[in-house]
Amino acid sequence: MWTPLPREFYSRDSAQVARDLLGRVLIHEGPEGLTSGIIVEAEAYYGEDDPASHAYRGRTERNRVMYGEPGHAYVFLLYGVNHLLNVVTMPRGIPGAVLLRALQPLEGLELMERRRGVSDPLLLASGPGRLSRAMGVDLSHNGIDMTRPPLYISRERILMGFEVAVTPRIGVRDRRPLRFYVKGNPYVSKPKGGAPQV
Repeated sequence: MWTPLPREFYSRDSAQVARDLLGRVLIHEGPEGLTSGIIVEAEAYYGEDDPASHAYRGRTERNRVMYGEPGHAYVFLLYGVNHLLNVVTMPRGIPGAVLLRALQPLEGLELMERRRGVSDPLLLASGPGRLSRAMGVDLSHNGIDMTRPPLYISRERILMGFEVAVTPRIGVRDRRPLRFYVKGNPYVSKPKGGAPQV
């Protein structure tokens, strides 16, 4: 049903990719079943010139995926609790990533509800930790190729005609406007401070 985005899509500036992901569908064809959601919020991260980035101090074992081929998943554990899903951007060798912050649930809602322990669709994936849990994403997905199943983003954009809102990223001191979201969409996260870094 869905066609994965090609690698060339991700081999671009992180902010361009983040903006262009809005309205497309994140799909996970997992062992428990299919889940999917429309991307309604994303943040762009760069490399050694970005103090909010995991690559700010250079290449390490933890962030090596960010230096690899674009289109791969970069998943890390925040505060030992939440897995955060990013997709690697920029040409190979130049670190960059886009953090997927919120989804509008589309398929597999019962499975998402079971994973999250909530039934309100507005709370299923409205935040990066919630998103990963609802979609069944964890550290085992770090480094996998997101240009093909089981975890990928659709070439098709099914949300159309929306206005893109742009703000600084959530909870980081760097104030560059690198957070993009679908203006007025009720599934966008409502952070109360404390932000993930990528």
